[in-house]
Amino acid sequence: MPLAINYPSWIHPEIFPNVPILSLLRWYGLMYVFAFGTAFFIMRHLMKKGVLNTKDYTATEDDLFSFFTTGIIFLLIGARVFSTLVYDTSGLYRQKPWLIFWPFNESGQFTGLAGMSYHGGFIGGLIGMIVWCLWKKRPVLQWIDAMVIAIAAGYTFGRLGNFLNGELFGRVTTMPWGMIFPNAQKFSASIPWVQEIATQAGIVIEEGQRLVNLPRHPSQLYEAFFEGIVLCAILWLCLKRKPFDGFLASLYTIGYGFFRFIIEYFREPDIDLGYRIATVEDAPTYLNLSLLNISTGQIFCLGMIIAGVIAMIVFYILAKRKKVAEA
Repeated sequence: MPLAINYPSWIHPEIFPNVPILSLLRWYGLMYVFAFGTAFFIMRHLMKKGVLNTKDYTATEDDLFSFFTTGIIFLLIGARVFSTLVYDTSGLYRQKPWLIFWPFNESGQFTGLAGMSYHGGFIGGLIGMIVWCLWKKRPVLQWIDAMVIAIAAGYTFGRLGNFLNGELFGRVTTMPWGMIFPNAQKFSASIPWVQEIATQAGIVIEEGQRLVNLPRHPSQLYEAFFEGIVLCAILWLCLKRKPFDGFLASLYTIGYGFFRFIIEYFREPDIDLGYRIATVEDAPTYLNLSLLNISTGQIFCLGMIIAGVIAMIVFYILAKRKKVAEA
């Protein structure tokens, strides 16, 4: 009896795969709509609770829409630029930067803006929120503290979009919830370790079969749960108890960095990038041979954790000084 789970055959990247015009609509794009919609409604709820208000100012719907729109624009720019210039190794976008926001491939087929980087979106969105707050003369840390709760909730849909696209799957596993993704790399059936994992997963290798598709960690779902739902719940519980402005923003940065760093051990890094730090030479990306093999994503996550800790210390000191000055 197979222990691995087959990726549902009825799931396609297109929402209506057999309808010529409507096939342009993709689940990934729809998940972005859900993500932004969820984040907006959570921010709206927080605004109604008075989280964004000060002694001299009451937040309005116009403020919220303007803030949100600015943040999204900067987020998308950052996510796309970071993805094409950091994660793309072909050099195409450095030679032809106008293609970064061109939604068609070389054959003229519509692909959308395929490829977004979370860390680029994080930086871009942060810049956008700071720019808006300074422009409108609103308390930066107070608004960002609220926004990170909304971001965590919306992020869940982004990773679900990756799952529906059948992309960004994890490394090979023998866990009973391992999933066989149709687009994953296949392995020669004659390799001993491939035969061993196939046997443990209950996969029968037929006589004469040359390639085997092995089960992978559904790392997109891990990320949706821990970096989205769990992190959002933590931030929500801390909302009424936050000791100073900037605490939730710092906690989000540390929390996301921590969860993502751990999950990267289960998620397969980009094959063309491999490991930025490797203690095992020529280590394949589809197997976790050492915890000291560090991916690009993990390096960025370590940077987030360090930045979050430093920010929390700085914001604590500033809040303490402010209390002393007001006393």
